[in-house]
Amino acid sequence: MKRRAVLMQAGLGLVMGSTMLSRPFAAAAQSFEKVTVRLDWTTAGHHAPFYLALRKGWFRDAGIDADIQQGNGSVTTVQLVAAGNIDLGHANLAVMMQGRDKGMPVRAIANFVRKNDTGLIVPIDSAIRSPKDLAGKKLLYTAGSLEAPFLDKFLAIGGLKRDQVELVSVDAAGKMPAYLRGEGDGQFTSVPYGLPYTASRPSRGILFADQGLQFPGFGLLSTDDKIKERGAALGKFATAVAGAWEYINAGHQDEGVQAILAAKPNDKLDPKILRAHIDAFGPYLTTAATKALPIGVMAESDFELAVKLMKEVDLMKPSFQASDFYTNRLLDQAKIKHLGSV
Repeated sequence: MKRRAVLMQAGLGLVMGSTMLSRPFAAAAQSFEKVTVRLDWTTAGHHAPFYLALRKGWFRDAGIDADIQQGNGSVTTVQLVAAGNIDLGHANLAVMMQGRDKGMPVRAIANFVRKNDTGLIVPIDSAIRSPKDLAGKKLLYTAGSLEAPFLDKFLAIGGLKRDQVELVSVDAAGKMPAYLRGEGDGQFTSVPYGLPYTASRPSRGILFADQGLQFPGFGLLSTDDKIKERGAALGKFATAVAGAWEYINAGHQDEGVQAILAAKPNDKLDPKILRAHIDAFGPYLTTAATKALPIGVMAESDFELAVKLMKEVDLMKPSFQASDFYTNRLLDQAKIKHLGSV
């Protein structure tokens, strides 16, 4: 009996040891620190990493009780983070940069969509190929949105001024329906987010980034105070999401879709659209400066380009530098790579 008990204990130890080795974080926590997170918009495919990390228990493994909330725009998310109402925001980081310029104490801690995803969606059979082809065209945009401050710069690349095109401001929620009804020759939006909805009017994108207008896309941000006071917890959350992006992008896109559907069973989401979003965002996860870095990690040169551009369009004070807007120190790069390969 003693021999049997010893063998059973040894076997249990091997099983427990194997289980611990398969967990992505060092040890299961006995208590959990709540982290509230507001997304940029209602649920879409580029939110899959949040729900995949949740479904796999990676937040819990890291001692994090994650409260993931839907959003209604990057501007609102940045404002709520700056006011201290939530711990983390998932928003377009160019909006975050503009907020910091206005005095908001916000800073990026991870950047997932590292290539600028903003651009102009046009019908696939349109003769529009670049800004120079836009003379006399009716273009839909949203006043107060991310694209608005860069429209004059985008047009100028094609040798055009604002009065040479018809710019029509449409509410963000109504912009895609108006475009699909044929009410414009193109619409400014996030290209990988918008294209999956254009089945009834097959379309393609003309990217700001391909015209030299590069700034970071979606990522996580917090306030300077919370980064200082709760950096460990925020970093664990960001690391788990970055690792989930790596995992999904390594061939587990359908698992990402299923994670969203499991978390949002009552939202009547279309799995085909969710998968199309994930696929569409894939090429935007890396820039030339970040191709050797895990998803989430930021490059100084990318933020230098963004600062230069924003100063050119009078969105930023001359005194700001790239390092004022981000920090990589909360991310565990080794763990991101590990999560991507589990």
